Amino acid sequence: MSNKELDPYTAKAENNNHTPQEKIEGLHAIVKNVKTGMLTTRSASGHLHSRAMAPAGPVGPTQVTVVFIANKVSHKLDEIENDSHVNVSFYDPSTTNWASYSGIAKISQDKEKIEKHWSSATSAWFGDLGDGVHKGDRNDPRVAVIEVIPDEIRYWIATRGKVGQAVDIAVSAATGKTAAPGELRTITKDEIQLVQGLTTK
Repeated sequence: MSNKELDPYTAKAENNNHTPQEKIEGLHAIVKNVKTGMLTTRSASGHLHSRAMAPAGPVGPTQVTVVFIANKVSHKLDEIENDSHVNVSFYDPSTTNWASYSGIAKISQDKEKIEKHWSSATSAWFGDLGDGVHKGDRNDPRVAVIEVIPDEIRYWIATRGKVGQAVDIAVSAATGKTAAPGELRTITKDEIQLVQGLTTK
């Protein structure tokens, strides 16, 4: 039997008939609603470490990257410098929508990028150390930008409310059919490169 026959849920849920821009709009809806993602990095010993972080944005309608403001001296930056392959995931329990970015993280202290993504609330994560240098503002030397450039983005978006999902699952369980009360969408590497190319023009 083929993989599709053995995994009927994925086969039924997959829908890649949308344009790249339509896929990005669905993705942004999830990220903006969830507000906090889990950034997963790999340590030098091979262990995977995840932590909750609030992305800065998305700030544009075609943005496919994920950007975080972070402390340059934190362990996660050490891990990114050791292995830049990362994952960022989002989950919305109110809808069951989720999104997963797999890609490469780049660290920057570019002033323009920091200015673009800085918000007044960000200073709370740094604090003013009282030495006149580490003031917890956008000019603090600890401030860095983590930009995740995805190779692939996969996300699930519900096409039914919670009641509809429950009914679909119950009926499928009773009849031996496969439940799929939503769509599984993939933004491919080619689509990501296409959008990034259009954005930089």
